[in-house]
Amino acid sequence: MSFSVTTWEDGGTNQGLLPYLVALDQYQLEEFKLCLEPRQLMDFWSAPQGHFPHIPWANLRAADPLNLSFLLDKHFPKGQAWKVVLGIFQTMNLTSLCEEVRAKMKGNVHTQELQGPTQEDVEMLEAAAGNMQTQGCQDPNQEEPEELEEETGNVQVQGCQDPNQEEPEMLEEADHRRKYREKMKAKLLETWDNIDWPKDHVYIRNTSEGEHEELQRLLDPKRTRTQAQTTVLVGRAGVGKTTLAMQVMLHWANGVLFQQRFSYVFFLSCHKIRYMKETTFAELISLDWPDSDAPIEEFMSQPEKLLFIIDGFEEIIISEPSSESLDDGSPCTDWYQELPVTKILLSLVKKELVPLATLLITIKTCFVTDLKPSLVNPCFVQITGFTGEDLWVYFMRHFEDSREVEKILQQIRKNENLLHSCSAPMVCWTVCSCLKQSKVRYYDLQSITQTTTSLYAYFFSNLFSTAEVDLADESWPGQWRALCNLAKEGLWSMNFTFDREDTELEGLEVPFIDCLYKFNILQKGNDCRDCITFTHLSFQEFFAAMSFVLEEPRELLPHSTKPQEMKILLRDVLLNKEAYWTPVVLFFFGLLKKNLARELEDTLHCKMSPRVTEELLKWGEELVKAESASLQFHVLQLFHCLHESQEEDFANKMLGHIFEVDLNILGDEDLQAASFCLKHCKRLDKLRLSVGSHILERDLEILETSEVDSRMHAWNSICSTLVTNENLHELDLSNSKLHASSVKGLCLALKNPRCNVQKLTCKSVTPEWVLQDLILVLQGNSKLTHLNFSSNKLGATVPLILKALKHSACNLKYLCLEKCNLSAASCQDLALFLTSIQHVTRLCLGFNQLQDDGIKLLCAALTHPKCALERLELWFCQLGAPSCRYLSDALLQNRSLAHLNLSKNRLGDEGVKFLCEALGHPDCNLQSLNLSGCSFTREGCQELANALRHNHNVKILDLGQNDLQDDGVKLLCEALKPSHRALHTLGLAKCNVTTACCQHLSSVLSSSKSLVNLNLLGNELDPDGVKMLCKALRKSTCRLQKLGIPKDLHSVVREEIQTSQEGLCLKLKCAWDFNDLEDKWWW
Repeated sequence: MSFSVTTWEDGGTNQGLLPYLVALDQYQLEEFKLCLEPRQLMDFWSAPQGHFPHIPWANLRAADPLNLSFLLDKHFPKGQAWKVVLGIFQTMNLTSLCEEVRAKMKGNVHTQELQGPTQEDVEMLEAAAGNMQTQGCQDPNQEEPEELEEETGNVQVQGCQDPNQEEPEMLEEADHRRKYREKMKAKLLETWDNIDWPKDHVYIRNTSEGEHEELQRLLDPKRTRTQAQTTVLVGRAGVGKTTLAMQVMLHWANGVLFQQRFSYVFFLSCHKIRYMKETTFAELISLDWPDSDAPIEEFMSQPEKLLFIIDGFEEIIISEPSSESLDDGSPCTDWYQELPVTKILLSLVKKELVPLATLLITIKTCFVTDLKPSLVNPCFVQITGFTGEDLWVYFMRHFEDSREVEKILQQIRKNENLLHSCSAPMVCWTVCSCLKQSKVRYYDLQSITQTTTSLYAYFFSNLFSTAEVDLADESWPGQWRALCNLAKEGLWSMNFTFDREDTELEGLEVPFIDCLYKFNILQKGNDCRDCITFTHLSFQEFFAAMSFVLEEPRELLPHSTKPQEMKILLRDVLLNKEAYWTPVVLFFFGLLKKNLARELEDTLHCKMSPRVTEELLKWGEELVKAESASLQFHVLQLFHCLHESQEEDFANKMLGHIFEVDLNILGDEDLQAASFCLKHCKRLDKLRLSVGSHILERDLEILETSEVDSRMHAWNSICSTLVTNENLHELDLSNSKLHASSVKGLCLALKNPRCNVQKLTCKSVTPEWVLQDLILVLQGNSKLTHLNFSSNKLGATVPLILKALKHSACNLKYLCLEKCNLSAASCQDLALFLTSIQHVTRLCLGFNQLQDDGIKLLCAALTHPKCALERLELWFCQLGAPSCRYLSDALLQNRSLAHLNLSKNRLGDEGVKFLCEALGHPDCNLQSLNLSGCSFTREGCQELANALRHNHNVKILDLGQNDLQDDGVKLLCEALKPSHRALHTLGLAKCNVTTACCQHLSSVLSSSKSLVNLNLLGNELDPDGVKMLCKALRKSTCRLQKLGIPKDLHSVVREEIQTSQEGLCLKLKCAWDFNDLEDKWWW
């Protein structure tokens, strides 16, 4: 058997920085992202060799804290990521978070989490390695030196022993090590021989030269010559984790692996030892010792020469499911202290028991997150199982005819889920066994491999269609229910091995069990000969799913809990996105296929329940109606489930209530599922579709013609939804990587007269020429009202876009060109555009280097009588005070512009003064003004206060992230108190406001009849200040509905206002929600 490994290291960012990123509110998170721009980083961070990483803005803007941590990992070296985060927190004045990060960084220095080896470290390691070799202790990843092998003629016998050492004690020590190796070799081979593998299956003794090289570098997968002390083998069930771990042990026992590195290797099977009573660590590692007592003192004297292989750690997690029980009590450091085995193993994993020992741990993918917190500097190795070459070799062993094998593999590749499952050797055996059956070998191959469920169903159906079992006909339904219940209950309790008591409890009869043994559906347990297990986890998952569709006896129906259990599983997979139950749910939907159900009924002598589909449809209606489901509902996963069923009518009913779909198409499986389901979303209003590059672009040149045709057919089917669905009004293709053929299909759909798309978003779409094709198609489209081309390097494309939008039939109202690499020169084209049409009312140009010269050109257009612009966003455009002078003049002449966003520009007090010349004029129509992060102070606040005394049109004013301090806010309050009746939203986040200002704010709250939103987040307020605010909140004249203050002060507010006026409805915010229109303030 061969295997493929890919590695990733847990460098501390995901696990270490994530809590600090999660602690940011949405407002702070957006500011943090802006600070990652190279121009911002220059202010506080010195990049290595002056190279500042550039993170695509589309990726940054869409990133939540978890994905942001991944971006930091990708673009910054480990230590630099921490320094950058600390620098940004300092820039944002997040004092407490800065202190926490500094403390963590100091602690990380001792555990070497922060940074990888410097050049000096590498040189030191190389020198040390050279010294070790000259002293006869070579690089641990290499085998015996060639000259030593020539002298001894047998590497296996010499092991780690210095050939010049002849003392009797050393000979005796080598002798008992040799006996231990021999015993472990014999034990492992016996264990493997006793496994009831099907014929022609993979065998551990057959190890190729390439596989042996993989084993050699398993503890140093990146070839850094510094072995990880904790290596974790991660993978799906059945891909070869245990096989690989056993190979390591066997090769060491044979004397051909890690002989210089480890004196002793211990193999600890978690499944076997988790049932043990309390024991000591010394007794635990002595279980396999031959003859006499194990030399514990010798082990303790050289811990760095010990390797512990811990196989199947999920068994420990299952036995101690709560994190509290896993981390209970003081550290275990005594080798002779009696403790539960789970406690001993956890102490070993946490490096409390033998800190200098090396660990090799195997664990299933879905349990990794439970293990991670206990590990110290781990290196994770992803075990991917069979490669494409392995599949060919394996299938050739079964079919011999290369043309037949190619035909089979070609069909399997069309089913991405099945192809992925075939990385597990036992699934390959299942596929081969199914297709080798005389009944189906030349049957319609496409229908058998269409879904994973169909292949498994045909496999089991063919096995039992001619089976001779000493079982009465009336007993079959009961036996299948018993087997399926055993599988289901095992998954509920995370139990994959069953003893005789379990089978007797479910009522399984001996003839039926013998039949399951014969067909390799069940096999005897590895470590317990009286136990049984499903030959592969997927078999257990299939029968667990089957338990939900089998007809139950009428007398049991009133007491059945299966409908409730089914809803729990669906909620876990479709709402909570838990991977553990996903295969079961997919099999469950696959078994709803009518012809498949009939086939199983005929061959397995069982009956499927007709009520399951009705119950699912009711649950589907409940799902889309639930308000909480809108944010969590995993639509693409539901699409996969419905595609697995292949029931068009059922899909049509299930999807009839869905109005919005968000799809990330990352593989052919996603593409096929979307193609199958979107046509059934008849009431769909908004579709967001992000297509991965390898789906429609890179692979097309290397894929076979049939696969290309299949993908393009699926893509064209998706595009046709734009034509056939009259309710579809919004299309978002952001972050898509398209191809010439795919763009052609998209353009044909968009220019079809029946297409009703009104809003089109194409952020960060590649290649760039795609936008040119789209804009030519959209020229003269009277239905399109919103167009967003943000985060694209438009360059010379801008004039083409604007020319197309000038078409007389065009009815565009909203144009967003945020972060499109526009310059001051681009503003000339934009100015001409604004003066030639009257229907565009919203223009977003944020995050472009327009500078003052560009704004001058735009302002000339704003004064033109034909300009109908109502909203203009110019945030982070490198504007200064001169831009404010041009805008002020324009505002005095423009009667339509009501909303202006100038945030993140260094306007200063001078710039604010220029703006206020227009703002203070009673005829200025501006209603929303965002000046957050504009670098002005108390003097600018004085100008704003004077202007607001004369202007009663401003409704929204955001002054956050400016150094206003108490004096500046006091001036503002004086202007707002008397008679300002318009302002309903005031933003003062992170303005260095203290409790001293709360009395003035309280006066405003008491007297204002319009103020409903006040943001004070990020200011140094204390309970006394908040109590002053609450005095105003209790008054009947106060209209405030939403107040942003630190979370630790929420309880103070609640206590103070609990006896306040009736009807007071106040929302306390500890984070401003940018998905809430009221919080966002800007479109």
